[in-house]
Amino acid sequence: MSAPASEKIERVSTLKAATRTGEKEAEAGLRPHHRISTGGKGGKGGKVGGRGKKGGAGSSRSSKAGLQFPVGRLSRYLRRGGYAKRVGGGAPVYLAAVLEYLCAEILELAGNAARDNKKTRIVPRHIQMAVRSDEELNKLLGGVTIASGGVMPNIHSVLLPKKGSESNEDADKPKKKKAAGKSPSGKKAKTSSEESKGSASQGF
Repeated sequence: MSAPASEKIERVSTLKAATRTGEKEAEAGLRPHHRISTGGKGGKGGKVGGRGKKGGAGSSRSSKAGLQFPVGRLSRYLRRGGYAKRVGGGAPVYLAAVLEYLCAEILELAGNAARDNKKTRIVPRHIQMAVRSDEELNKLLGGVTIASGGVMPNIHSVLLPKKGSESNEDADKPKKKKAAGKSPSGKKAKTSSEESKGSASQGF
C-alpha cells in the first residue's frame, strides 16, 4: 500500500528544510551534517564522532585503571600469544599494573644512584647499581646481564691484609736489628782474644 499524500508532503517538506539548513551552515562556514536520519533500520541514531573523538575522559582502559602502561596493547599481546584459549578482561589490567610498578621501582633507585654520582642522566651503570644493591630486585634479575652495566665494587676478605700479620711483622723488625747488633760485638771479642794470644806467643 502506498503512503497517503499528506505524509509524502510532510517528508518532502522536512527534507527541503534540512537541505536548506545545511546550505545555510555551509554558507556560514559550518560543517554540514553527514547524514540525515529519516528513520528505518539503517541509521545509528545520528552518532557523531569515532576514533578521533576528544573530550571523552576515561575512554581508554589505561585511563580508567589509572595506569600509564597500555592495557589494550597488552591485551592484544595476550590474545595473539596463544597462552590460553580465553583471556579475561582483568588480566591485561593486572599485568600492566605489575609492569608499571616494577619499572617505577627500578627507575626510582636508578635515579637515586645517578644523583649520588652527581649525574642528571640515567645510564646502564646506574640501573646495574640500583638492581644489585636491592635484595629483592637482585633475586628477581639474578640471571639477567645488563649491557654496559659493569660490576659491583667488591674485594674479597681473603685478599685484604690482616691486622694480626701487620703487628707480627712490626714485632719481628726490632728483633732482627738486635740480632744484627750482636754479631759485630762478638767479632770484636774474638779479634781481641786472638791479638792477646799472638802477643803472648811473640813474647816467648
